[in-house]
Amino acid sequence: MSSPVISRPASPAAPPDGPARTARSRSVLGRLFTVVGPQLTPALRRQLVRVAVYSVLQGVTFVLTVPALRALLDHDTTAAWWWTGAVTAAAALTLVARHAQAMGGFRVGLATINALHHRLGDHLVTLPLGWFSARRGDRLTRLVGQGTKDASGIVAHLLEPLLTGVLTPAVVLVGVFAWDWRLGLTLLVCAPVLYAVHRWSAVLAAKVDDRLDEAAAEANGRVVEFARAQSVLRAGGPDGLGSALLDDALTAQDRETRRRSRADAPARLLFGITVQLGVAAALVVGAGRLLDGADPGTLVALLVLTVRFAEPVGAVANLSTALRTSVAALEGVAEVLAARPLPEPAEPAVIDDPADGRRGLEVEFREVRFGYEADRPPVLDGLTFRAEPGTVVALVGASGSGKTTVTRLVARFFDADSGSVLVGGHDVRDLTAGQLAGMLAVVFQDVYLFDDTVFENIRAGRPTATDEEVERAARLARVDDIVARLPDGPLTRVGEGGAALSGGERQRVSLARALLKDAPVVLLDEATAWLDAENQAAVQRTLAELSGRCTLLVVAHRLETVVGADRIVVLDGGRVAETGTHQELLARPDGRYAAFWRERTGVGGWRLDAAPPADIPPADIEEPEEVRSR
Repeated sequence: MSSPVISRPASPAAPPDGPARTARSRSVLGRLFTVVGPQLTPALRRQLVRVAVYSVLQGVTFVLTVPALRALLDHDTTAAWWWTGAVTAAAALTLVARHAQAMGGFRVGLATINALHHRLGDHLVTLPLGWFSARRGDRLTRLVGQGTKDASGIVAHLLEPLLTGVLTPAVVLVGVFAWDWRLGLTLLVCAPVLYAVHRWSAVLAAKVDDRLDEAAAEANGRVVEFARAQSVLRAGGPDGLGSALLDDALTAQDRETRRRSRADAPARLLFGITVQLGVAAALVVGAGRLLDGADPGTLVALLVLTVRFAEPVGAVANLSTALRTSVAALEGVAEVLAARPLPEPAEPAVIDDPADGRRGLEVEFREVRFGYEADRPPVLDGLTFRAEPGTVVALVGASGSGKTTVTRLVARFFDADSGSVLVGGHDVRDLTAGQLAGMLAVVFQDVYLFDDTVFENIRAGRPTATDEEVERAARLARVDDIVARLPDGPLTRVGEGGAALSGGERQRVSLARALLKDAPVVLLDEATAWLDAENQAAVQRTLAELSGRCTLLVVAHRLETVVGADRIVVLDGGRVAETGTHQELLARPDGRYAAFWRERTGVGGWRLDAAPPADIPPADIEEPEEVRSR
């Protein structure tokens, strides 16, 4: 009797568009408070207060110059001394406030970088592993490096001129209104015009920002690829594909950078012209007031104040490019933080005594349906099978049949669209990430080693392991053969990604991790697919050590490596086509496994003969009997 289909919402592999659009609609400060988190919010608010106090004091200093200038122009010495003292005191306070906000900006800016790194790191470890595509990896590299610096630049470098460009002119505008309402009204009318032009110019220039971001991410990825693939690139020559891809990516980035510069220039020019036209309008109104008999000293002072009004406003235009870059970085951080992690159960399953799983845990698929993209056929379509505790179960099938997807669902890289994946009798969605991680050890074909010693890379499987336990796992995985020929033995650093070791040697270190972890379920995805004979033999012996100690779920293309499996599951079209032992499946001549085996053994025995003499036509060359028989 088939198990009932249990449908649950699949966890998203990508962040939805909704949060990104919401982030775009918020103000710069709103985005900033969103991404820095609650711990840094009080410090950020204090910095806003410091900048606001400085901006207001600067505006007050500008306004106090009006009566001081008027007293000087009217030759009122006593009043001039008093107003000059007031300007001096206000200027001194402004300098103190400027120093306080500048130092606070640097402190909070550095704290912002630290907070963003921690928030991104803490959030990334909660996301499904399927979220981490190659494209997102390139974006994350750029975001965590330059992006966090750009985002913190708002606090350290942009917050002061932005607030000053708003608050200082506002204070000046109030002062102008107090002295002459006509001139104040002129400046007030200019304010919304300036804002509209600024917004239009920002929209005009921002059209190319997304393309520049894409080009920069692509170039970043190609540079890393170029550095890592030097052996392949040099084998292909200077005109190979890798060099061409890097050149194309850098050219595209340069093209988009130039395009943004071309978009920035007219926008900034237009905003600057608008600011100067506003000053000109104020001068015209002032000249008219002078003709009407207004006090010349007052008008001169107010016109000087009008110029001071225009200076911080005009400075905002020069910040447009830096501001958009920083806002784009903020949106990138917000988009990553908006990606939904795999849901954790409200009431996690109760796990039995770990000693119960020493001989392995059961792994079961019940009517599992899963697809990577909604508009494409599912990779798994009603898959059902069971791996008994302590057995070796091999997954076999053509490329695209879903073998690797099975291991990814067990490790919960993704959640099934429907059906259930169970480990130890518990649905993986009812287990916390920590519970599931404690049950599994995963060994993939592409092994990544940290830039540390051989033994520390093994210890990553269980950080609390003793040196004796690490050495024992190294011996069982035949890593001791590797360290014997390394310059510093087990203390030799393996380089980034394990570059100092061969692929087979990295695989052995990865298996040693699995042995050290001593998990009840071990997933091996193509663990011996591309190994040489020596390393394959070492890996096979290690797998023999694991057999009986845990449940082994093995994905393999080399059928000869799984002939001893307790059970072989043949996948086809996302379902189980047939299952049984090696001998049982070979006894079905019309089965898929038997066909795979015939294809595998049919290519054995081929040989390369010397080329025939040039004067013998190909038709006259007699094929060996064994070749003709094939």
